[in-house]
Amino acid sequence: MAVSTGQSSGQAGAAGESARGHRRESPGRLRRSLSTHWYAWVMIAPVLAVMLVLIGWPLARGLYLSLTDATEANIGRTIGVNVIPSTYEFVGLDNYLQILTSALFWDKLLWTVVWTAVCVGLHYGIGLGLAVMLNRRLAFRSVYRVLLILPWAVPAFVAAFIWRYLYNSDYGVINGFLKMAGISGVGWLDDPTTAKIAVIAVNVWIGVPFMMVALLGGLQSIPAELYEAAEVDGAGPWQRFRAITLPGLRQVSTTVVLLGTIWTFNMFPIIFLVTRGGPGSETEILVTYAFREAFTGIRNYSGSAAWGVIILAMLVVLAVGYRRTLRSQGDPW
Repeated sequence: MAVSTGQSSGQAGAAGESARGHRRESPGRLRRSLSTHWYAWVMIAPVLAVMLVLIGWPLARGLYLSLTDATEANIGRTIGVNVIPSTYEFVGLDNYLQILTSALFWDKLLWTVVWTAVCVGLHYGIGLGLAVMLNRRLAFRSVYRVLLILPWAVPAFVAAFIWRYLYNSDYGVINGFLKMAGISGVGWLDDPTTAKIAVIAVNVWIGVPFMMVALLGGLQSIPAELYEAAEVDGAGPWQRFRAITLPGLRQVSTTVVLLGTIWTFNMFPIIFLVTRGGPGSETEILVTYAFREAFTGIRNYSGSAAWGVIILAMLVVLAVGYRRTLRSQGDPW
């Protein structure tokens, strides 16, 4: 027993010495990294400085404002030669508690989650189908690729205005075709259900090309020999798709799904420009409501900042959880 205790003490001492040695080596390792890779550090220094100015400072400012009661009425401003000082106060987590305990937040969150899940699901499903089609030999394949990628090349605000015109109840093209077919026109943007379907359709039209291009690149990286061997073994098209295509696209799929989720969750221009969040506020997602708080009525800067921080926190948790789930499944991403 004494020997065992002595061995344990020795092992603990060795572990402590190893930890202290590791701490002593860390500064040396950092100095060696700086001396060896100094050129790389110099090259990325301007980028880091720009990111700190354009991202770091606004983020820190927004986080600070979210802990205050800053509004248009009490924030500092200059009118001519008169300087009006700020009178807002620090309120801690009051803004966050007010948001998280309101039914409005959970209603907007539910619609934002539905909006994101439906859009990303359709993006991936349609994009994968088109990618599989364009990966085969067919006539005018290059023409199809150009036509299918055009929605991605059109700026989002231009696409939003075009679709808003198409959805117009009185002189929109869609209702014009319905009337030609003997069907009465639909108030696409006047009813909550049809308005939600309308904005989802616009976002799907814009987002599918990105998924298609990314997945097409992934398909072209899968060796053709795998399909040939599977066909020789008697595997049918669906079996080859499940056993070769989907596993071969796994790394590409995980990346584009995460990016698509983040982009769609924060897709401000489509909602704002197509429906203005209407009718009422039925199609507003979290980010458009945060904009409304900051730039309409009596501008609530602190409340808008708190909404923004909550949105950022949710996306960070989503990304970290998504990455850990993939790692637990053996994906090196």
